[in-house]
Amino acid sequence: MDRQTFISRLRERPFLLDGAMGTLLHSRGVAMDTSFDGINLTRPAVVGDIHRAYIEAGADIIETNSFGANRFKLADYGLQHQVAEVNQAAVNIARRVIGSAFREVWLAGSVGPLGVRLAPLGRVTLAEAADAFREQIEALLSEGGIDLLIFETMSDLREMETAVAVARELAPDLPIVSQMTFTRDDRTLLGHTPNVVAQRLAALDVDVIGVNCSGGPAQVLRLLLMMRQLAPDKLLSAAPNAGWPEQTERGRVLYPATPDYFGQYTSALVEAGASLVGGCCGTNEDHIAAMRYALDHPGPSPIPLPVIQVMTQAEQTTAVLAPPTQLAQNLVNGRFVVTVEMSPPKGIATQRLIEAAFMLKEAGANLLNLADSPLARMRMSAWAAAHLVQKAVGLETVLHFPTRGRNLLRIQGDLLAAYAMGIRNLFVTMGDPTKIGDYPEAMDSYDIVPTGLIHLIKQQFNSGLDKAGNSIDQPTNFMVGCALNLTPGDPEREMTLLRRKIRNGADFAITQPVFDPAAAKQFVDLYEATYEEKMLPLIVGVKPLYNGRNAEFLHNEVPGIVIPEPLRQRMADAEDSQQEGVTIARELLSELRPFTQGVYLMPAFGRYDLVASVMDVLRNE
Repeated sequence: MDRQTFISRLRERPFLLDGAMGTLLHSRGVAMDTSFDGINLTRPAVVGDIHRAYIEAGADIIETNSFGANRFKLADYGLQHQVAEVNQAAVNIARRVIGSAFREVWLAGSVGPLGVRLAPLGRVTLAEAADAFREQIEALLSEGGIDLLIFETMSDLREMETAVAVARELAPDLPIVSQMTFTRDDRTLLGHTPNVVAQRLAALDVDVIGVNCSGGPAQVLRLLLMMRQLAPDKLLSAAPNAGWPEQTERGRVLYPATPDYFGQYTSALVEAGASLVGGCCGTNEDHIAAMRYALDHPGPSPIPLPVIQVMTQAEQTTAVLAPPTQLAQNLVNGRFVVTVEMSPPKGIATQRLIEAAFMLKEAGANLLNLADSPLARMRMSAWAAAHLVQKAVGLETVLHFPTRGRNLLRIQGDLLAAYAMGIRNLFVTMGDPTKIGDYPEAMDSYDIVPTGLIHLIKQQFNSGLDKAGNSIDQPTNFMVGCALNLTPGDPEREMTLLRRKIRNGADFAITQPVFDPAAAKQFVDLYEATYEEKMLPLIVGVKPLYNGRNAEFLHNEVPGIVIPEPLRQRMADAEDSQQEGVTIARELLSELRPFTQGVYLMPAFGRYDLVASVMDVLRNE
């Protein structure tokens, strides 16, 4: 069947889909820990009986038993190498049942989510996802083929977009239905609102968009009305669950919505604009029969349609953007930035932190950096410490914001909290691995890498959107810095990574400690010559050495730090090693200043007095 025929038929009258497959398989004795898709190979008669029951109940379209028949989900049952066999069996079983029917019934190929997270939230690339969808869809198109494809129960719009692109490549004129699923709060699992879902689905080369699974008919009706407002030119589909599932004390899952209830909502769904209606989890042939009766006996809906008012993104974002930070103004106006790294306290007492901040301000610091769990040591939350310092001392802070150890929910929540507390400058890093810190057994995973977090902050949060494209009420105005090594072992790799960070929106870079100014200048010149663009503003790291042992440790054991042998010898020979470290830091700062826009001073062992001595050279100029 071609797309035009499909669309024309749907415009004549609404068509009825079938109901749940997994629910009925389980009711017929298939264990929940069994691959429902693999049943095509081991118990095909059971699958055929379910198809037959739905046709007898009045379904116009039945779906192949292939919802989870992709390489990733089948791998849980050792069937990853039988993708083609499982899907082709699903088509053959359904075709045999349709062949014995006494009326026209269409066959839809069911394709569900892959069951894995796509990068950057997971480790599966879009190319790998496309390969998995291609493998399944090619199998569904063989063996007599299908009349249409239904992508259902998707919660990741990028996954849906990838699946549709593959399907259109394989079958340009095959009808496609794209259905997303939502949680109780009317968002997808990744946080997409109905507004975003409707707009993104409407932009796809598909014939019907809609909602399946989710909650019961009441929620799906509400979501469908939102979609109709936002995508008025698209045909719509609705296949709700039989309400929210409830689990009994014995572990049995029950769905509360009765067939009569589904029948009542069928007329409302059609009135709301649905051209395809059906059921999902918890529904059976009795639900479909009740829907068939409602479609065959049209009349006023017993369910009043709720009044839905959808706000546009422009209407939701009305606040005025905050002014640029002092850091941003300093970099634009050419005022040399002087900032010092500070560590939050290990307990709840903050007086020493505040006193040290006051001292550094008096010594000449015009900014302060608050590190987040440096060396994976347990400390007070950095954004809370930054807020306290700003409030008490009156200096802007730069909040270190590592991605390691944070999932996407916490990252975005912390960003909102930091902004609400007046923190506007961020330094995005990967963070230290927990295995080197106080809790080596602690979770060490992450959902997003620094380049992705820079993009999230600059391209989305600063535009008033979260990761899923939903409004955060008003745009933020974060200033974002990235990490940089000016004396790397592999300059080409460092330049490539830096350019990616710049392309994602980095405003400035804070560098690792530099002990070879000439090599640092060579790196800057190489970058500008290679890419024919000016280096972004540099706040260069300067770390006063504490003694000879400290110098040797940094050189030999800390990745990315190289201390030339003459400097290490000076520290070893010095009578007053701490003063010698200050002297060396001053010399380095004088050589680095001509091609940098600021200095980032890193005290050893919390000796803020030593970095204050380094700053004296700036005050005396």
